Amino acid sequence: MAVQTLVREQRLPGTPAEVFPFFADAGNLEAITPPWLRFRIVTPRPIAMHEGALIEYRLRLRGLPIRWRTRIDAWDPGVRFVDRQLSGPYRLWHHTHTFEPLPGGDTLMRDEVRYELPLGALGEVAHRMLVRRDLARIFDHRAHRIRALLQA
Repeated sequence: MAVQTLVREQRLPGTPAEVFPFFADAGNLEAITPPWLRFRIVTPRPIAMHEGALIEYRLRLRGLPIRWRTRIDAWDPGVRFVDRQLSGPYRLWHHTHTFEPLPGGDTLMRDEVRYELPLGALGEVAHRMLVRRDLARIFDHRAHRIRALLQA
């Protein structure tokens, strides 16, 4: 299967310096992940976010238990951070989060995920039938929750 790219952009209330702390708290990932994934962080908290930080998760995808481990490959507070899957359901998962200041004091947050499924042709079929749609639903949910939590 070829590498796929998912890009999402969202305008957030507040400057990058004001919104970044929300994303610097790894625990907020549980708050923005859809409940149907039964996602939980298993790394002891608090998690010190920095380049090289390792975070382990458990979730259920279509009833199957998934173990996922990521590494923070880049950490530039207020500007960007990058997480990469070390082990989990994907052959490749490389997620770049960027934060750009906008006129009026808001922030443009951009998620760019480069991913590839395992299993060759079978992975391609799974992507077309399930994965692409599931990722869209997950990132739609995230956008809604992020906006709600930052406005609270």
